[in-house]
Amino acid sequence: MTTTSTRVVEPAELDEVLAVLRREPVNNAFVASRVQASGLDPWRLGGEMWGWYVDGRLEALCYAGANLVPLCAGPEAVRAFAERARRQGRRCSSIVGPAGPTAALWAYLEPHWGPAREVRRNQPLMVTEHMPSGIEPDPYVRRIAKNEMDIVLPACVAMFTEEVGVSPLAGDGGLVYQARVAELVGSGRSFARIEDGQVVFKAEIGAATPLACQIQGVWVAPERRGEGLSETGMAAVIGYALRDIAPVVSLYVNDYNTPARAAYRRVGFREVGAFMSVLF
Repeated sequence: MTTTSTRVVEPAELDEVLAVLRREPVNNAFVASRVQASGLDPWRLGGEMWGWYVDGRLEALCYAGANLVPLCAGPEAVRAFAERARRQGRRCSSIVGPAGPTAALWAYLEPHWGPAREVRRNQPLMVTEHMPSGIEPDPYVRRIAKNEMDIVLPACVAMFTEEVGVSPLAGDGGLVYQARVAELVGSGRSFARIEDGQVVFKAEIGAATPLACQIQGVWVAPERRGEGLSETGMAAVIGYALRDIAPVVSLYVNDYNTPARAAYRRVGFREVGAFMSVLF
């Protein structure tokens, strides 16, 4: 008779966790990047990693930090993770992940945690393994230096506020958000075109593993939109990503953002699935 259980994984189980994450390297890039950088200690990881076990073997995961993220989770695992989350109470600011498991997780949790501030059920997941054809990378898009935090931070805040609907500076005064921006700048994964001391295009490689990386935070200054900066800028960032980080570059985008989806297709991205986000 099959037995299943759910618990917080132990730091000594790192190899088993990484093996599960490698099963879906694009879907799992965000969490895999954090695990590879921080291990499984909850304090360093920024949250707990829950494991779902079948006959003692680790089969699925759920990251429970600022985000609740189901990973390689089928219906039984999702149900087990939802029950654990329900008992614990909501501690996250969002639920995000592959659309199928995330939708199932939210269906269990909505009666207890709802209503959400916003639910984005279809966020196309896009990938590319090649440099764009016919679009020259913007030669002025470059890595942000550590002493340029004051220049790039206002653009990051503007992007986040426009995308999520709330300022990242609310609550703790922006300490956590500024630390995250500083982390990306310090690791050489923040890119921008700067003119006269102002960011006109920016993007970050928010997650990076040897198998895949994920671009996030793509933003063009409102007064410069329509000039093609997003396409040439993304071509430049793709070049950095493929050359320095991973063989597969991914991102996910809101389904209603037709201009962005078209721009990403023009630089060679193709849709391979969908994410879903529940925002509180």
